[in-house]
Amino acid sequence: MPRIIFINRFFYPDLSATSQMLTDLAFYLATREFEIHVITSAQAYDDPTRAFPPFEVVQGVEIRRIATSRFGRARLFGRLLDYATFYIGAAWELFRVARSGDIVVAKTDPPMISVVAAIVARWRGAALINWIQDLFPEVAEALDVVKNRMFGAVLRGLRNNSLNVAWCNVVIGTGMAERLLQEGIPKDRVRVIHNWSDGEEICPIDRPENALLAQWGLEGKFVVGYSGNMGRAHEFTTLLEAAERLSANPDIVFLLIGDGAQRASIVCFAEQRGLKNIVLKPYQPRELLKLSLGVPHVHVVSLIPSLEGLIVPSKFYGIAAAGRPTLCVGDQAGEIPRLIEAHACGWTVAPGHASVLADRILELTGNREMVDAAGRNARRAFEMNFDQRIAMQQWHSLIHEGLEQVRGAAQ
Repeated sequence: MPRIIFINRFFYPDLSATSQMLTDLAFYLATREFEIHVITSAQAYDDPTRAFPPFEVVQGVEIRRIATSRFGRARLFGRLLDYATFYIGAAWELFRVARSGDIVVAKTDPPMISVVAAIVARWRGAALINWIQDLFPEVAEALDVVKNRMFGAVLRGLRNNSLNVAWCNVVIGTGMAERLLQEGIPKDRVRVIHNWSDGEEICPIDRPENALLAQWGLEGKFVVGYSGNMGRAHEFTTLLEAAERLSANPDIVFLLIGDGAQRASIVCFAEQRGLKNIVLKPYQPRELLKLSLGVPHVHVVSLIPSLEGLIVPSKFYGIAAAGRPTLCVGDQAGEIPRLIEAHACGWTVAPGHASVLADRILELTGNREMVDAAGRNARRAFEMNFDQRIAMQQWHSLIHEGLEQVRGAAQ
């Protein structure tokens, strides 16, 4: 039976976005006559003190959890130690598990794991697929985490070498593919497979049937939503200033669901300005996403323009699955704005233009037909392009292609 080995710092039952994507794919492939192994850490993304069993089999997937340090994301030095201990443990576990003819799929958490995977996979005679969710060190440079140009160049060189020796590099957007081509990665080693949502798990729900509206006291309100990671890659100033401009309107509420590095500053902004129209909720369990994504009339997605081509806000796919339109705060030429324009499923506002965003929200508040039409377009685009079943088929075909290549090289 063909063997696929995945490497990522987080996996089931962790609920982070990168974990959920990998969980979907691993569990799917396990039903398609593949032997699936996952090398991951024993900790949870949002709680480094939580520990999962070192080994278990779930839905036919062998999960091998390695011991690492548990400093979490609060401090950079602790995070680097967590990365380093994962590199060491993952390299050893991959060396033990991998064998000639296997396919190793390395995601991008922690950063630079492709370098470790490339060395061990080549040593053991396995083919490597890099599944790239973001481009490091470019993201760290754009966020001013990596400030030394020479150090960044060294990291980029190591990363590019691991991509060049891989059989294939899967990216999640066309802008990201263009970036890799600019870095000299051969075109025939770059594939675009979008991230996804489960269209059966998340689907449009009529507002009167949504129990969360009453639970959260949002009945009769026009709800502008944000759902997901509140990390440094996302631009919140425009959204918050728009909320302040609309604070006198009792019919409009801003619902922010999730957590991340900027959540504390969002809370501080709302408290300092006495904004009662901003409601914050924690991450919702996966089984409630259909309801939580269905609460807003329109969702906001944001990305700092300098990160275009380096990151794709994958929350867009869940929003589209829920049949809701997107208000994107970002570069008009960016990945999500291009999708929005192509499918007429939302609107884009440039960062810093809070008055434009506020005016757009007011317009949508008074034109529910426009909102509903964009939502229907979003669901239609989702079903045709971004449903989980489509991505699973694309991955299944890619894995088979890789196995044929590996077998051909061995003969």
